[in-house]
Amino acid sequence: MNSYLKEIADLCGIQKQLTYHIARHTFATTVALSNNLPIETVSRILGHATIKQTHHYARVTEEKVSKDMRKLKDRLAIIK
Repeated sequence: MNSYLKEIADLCGIQKQLTYHIARHTFATTVALSNNLPIETVSRILGHATIKQTHHYARVTEEKVSKDMRKLKDRLAIIK
């Protein structure tokens, strides 16, 4: 799998090391969580037995925190 990913990276001009492990991290963080997929769903997709395992893969980015805080602010403004 890693050799295929390296070949794809070369074809796409990606300079960073690309591995299956890195791809799982990237999917969990930038694809799934950043697009509001619940962590429980991400956990199932990744085949984890516990949410704790998923937390290892899925990092909450500053952009995600900012986006979520803007949503919360908008929801609270409606309540006023």
